[in-house]
Amino acid sequence: MENPVLIFGAGDLGVQALDIFKRNNVLVYGLLDDHKELHGKEFGDVSVLGNTDDAGFLSILGSKCEAFVAIGERSVRERLVETLTDEYKTMPINAIHDSALISEMATIGHGNLIGARVTVGAKSKIGHHCLVQTAAVVDTWAQVGDYVTIGAGAIINDRVKVGDGVFIGSGAIIVAGIEIGKNARIGAGSVVVENVPAKATYFGNPARKI
Repeated sequence: MENPVLIFGAGDLGVQALDIFKRNNVLVYGLLDDHKELHGKEFGDVSVLGNTDDAGFLSILGSKCEAFVAIGERSVRERLVETLTDEYKTMPINAIHDSALISEMATIGHGNLIGARVTVGAKSKIGHHCLVQTAAVVDTWAQVGDYVTIGAGAIINDRVKVGDGVFIGSGAIIVAGIEIGKNARIGAGSVVVENVPAKATYFGNPARKI
């Protein structure tokens, strides 16, 4: 990647993204965050420059600078992505840890964070603007929608279909062939053995609707 990156968000995800880009020898221009107490804070040689809507910094996006959105709250992430793509014609790039194992036959969209030691199997598909955390597994032929969060150590087995906006907690296991509906939530450590309807919350082993 030739252009530097501007990271939106200076919290835990922002620092994680910064580490990923540094490990990949990508220059980070700076971070933007709406929490004023973070402005001026330095992470090594990279500083928090200002708010996420600062027109001066946003004006460099495009041919001169890439963007990455590192904000956990989905509604805020969606709003920022919409602003970047519609107003500034900039599609956020991926932040993929150098230790992640991604099959050459897998498909990865835009704006995703793929953490350390994540495994993405052959013929699997991950959409756009997802958060796939440390050591998670997305197995063969699995399909993951947009704006999905997959917690650390979660296992998405083969042929699983995960709808847009789904949250899967750390250590959860989704058994092979299961479908999880749009905006559903799976609690940490749960073992999902049946299909999950849209917007439902499931928890436990085996997971049940709560």
